[in-house]
Amino acid sequence: MKEEQVILVNEKDEPIGLMNKLEAHEKAVLHRAFSVFILNSKNEIMLQQRAHHKYHSPLLWTNTCCSHQRAGETNIEAGTRRLMEEMGFVAELKELFHFIYKAPFDNGLTEHELDHVMIGYYNEEPKINLDEVESWKWMGIEDVKSDMKQNPEIYTVWFKIIFDEFYHYLEDHKI
Repeated sequence: MKEEQVILVNEKDEPIGLMNKLEAHEKAVLHRAFSVFILNSKNEIMLQQRAHHKYHSPLLWTNTCCSHQRAGETNIEAGTRRLMEEMGFVAELKELFHFIYKAPFDNGLTEHELDHVMIGYYNEEPKINLDEVESWKWMGIEDVKSDMKQNPEIYTVWFKIIFDEFYHYLEDHKI
């Protein structure tokens, strides 16, 4: 199987090339990514726990899904594809904002991403893909914020950064 490639971008989100995903994380090269937050009618976030066999951040909790766009794929198409691949459902997604962050993993790899943050709504149970996801749960936004302060070690490095941006976006915008 051919290794997945990521889209290298400049700080204006203009594509400048492709690179194998692992190499981009080894070299900490800026690349395009996305993060999906699914909320239910109670304003709770669907969190996923990463599968135990993942090569980084296994068993840590994170947002509903996140990944990398493929060449020729829009942000919404990528988010919709990955939501189905990981969580087993489709929801209408809306892009909220994007920002750049850099986060080192405990295994020497680094995420350096221009991350497109999207939101969608869903009230059912997901049909999780056990190759990707160990477990899932609904959690109130304020509960996530306080639990992250009390138990930061159970959350992915990038989720702590992205959640903070998402939380401040919600404070500033009516969605």
